[in-house]
Amino acid sequence: MSRWAVLPALLTLGACADAAEAPVAYRALDCAQPFETQAAALVAQPHLVPAPKDPAEPYRFYSSNDGRTSYLITEAAAPGHPAIMMQQASGSDVVTTGCPYGDKAGYDQLHAYLDGLKHWRRK
Repeated sequence: MSRWAVLPALLTLGACADAAEAPVAYRALDCAQPFETQAAALVAQPHLVPAPKDPAEPYRFYSSNDGRTSYLITEAAAPGHPAIMMQQASGSDVVTTGCPYGDKAGYDQLHAYLDGLKHWRRK
């Protein structure tokens, strides 16, 4: 058998491996969309994992499987509600963006809280 006879099989295997390892793209925030519409579209994304609901916290976290993309969606009692925030890992930094649909001062408070979590370390 010629060494070239196995080339098609190797190319097919290589193509399957590349498709299986393709990175997942997550939705960017679009603050022109209504809060409810955008929140529903974000949580409907495949490969997004909801964090367990903490009854003491007035928002929900959803994160990508690899932990590089996270969304925070406020609930009624949250500062700045309604609001949606997104954090994305970029190298060794985490970039926070968001859509302040509600009270700007409350949104700024929520943004500061979320940015503070980036620097938290377990002792």
